[in-house]
Amino acid sequence: MTEPVGTGTARSARPSPRVAARQADARRRILQAARVVVAEQGFAAAQIAVVADMADVATGTIYRHFPSKASLFSEMLRAVCVRELEVVRAITGEPGRRATDRLGDAVATFVDRALRGEGLAYAVIVEPMDPEVDQVRLDARAELAAAFADLITEGVEAGEFPEQDAGVRGAAIVGAFLEGVVAPLAGRTAHAPDRDAVSTEIARFAQTGVAGTPPGTRPDIRAVPSPTGAEP
Repeated sequence: MTEPVGTGTARSARPSPRVAARQADARRRILQAARVVVAEQGFAAAQIAVVADMADVATGTIYRHFPSKASLFSEMLRAVCVRELEVVRAITGEPGRRATDRLGDAVATFVDRALRGEGLAYAVIVEPMDPEVDQVRLDARAELAAAFADLITEGVEAGEFPEQDAGVRGAAIVGAFLEGVVAPLAGRTAHAPDRDAVSTEIARFAQTGVAGTPPGTRPDIRAVPSPTGAEP
C-alpha cells in the first residue's frame, strides 16, 4: 500500500518522547534562569549569554526555543504574571466571605509577595521594557483590574459597597498597590521594608476607597510561595 505523500516526513519530524522530554526540560531551565537573571540584573542588563550559562545550555539552544530576547523575557514575564493573577483570583473568589475582607486579603497578599520578590518584582513593576515585553505587563495589569472589578461588582450587588464604577475602582486599586510598593522595593538594599506594615496599609487604603469606611479587621496575608521561587 502506498503511503500518502508527506506522511513519512511529518512522522519523522515529530520528536521521540525522550527528545521531547529533553526539550521541555531545557525550556523549563531557560525560563527559570531568565527569572533569576532578571531578578539580579533587571531586564535591560539581562543578557542571553548569561541566561544560557545559568541554564547550562548553548546560546543557540535558547534561540531554538525563543526567536528573540524579547520573546524569551515575554514568556518568562507571562508565567510570573499568570501565577500572581491566580493567587489574587483564588482569594477574591473565596465563597462565604465578605467582599471587603477578600479585597483586603488579596491586596495584602499581592503586596507581600511583591516585597518578597525583591529584584524580580522591581523589574516587573518598575523597569522600562521592550514593547513586546511591556505588552505582557499591560495585559496582566488589565486582568488584575478586571479581577478586582468583578469583586467590587459582587460587593455592590450584595449591598456591601455603595454604587460605584467597578471598572474604574478596580483599575485604581491596581494602580495604587503597584505604585505603593515602588519606594519600599527601590530602597530595599538600604532598609528592608516592613512587609506586614506596608501590606496592611495599602490593603486598608484599597478597602476604604471601595467600601467608604475603614475596615474593622486586619487583612490576612496568605502564605504562598514567593514569586522568585521555583514555581513558574
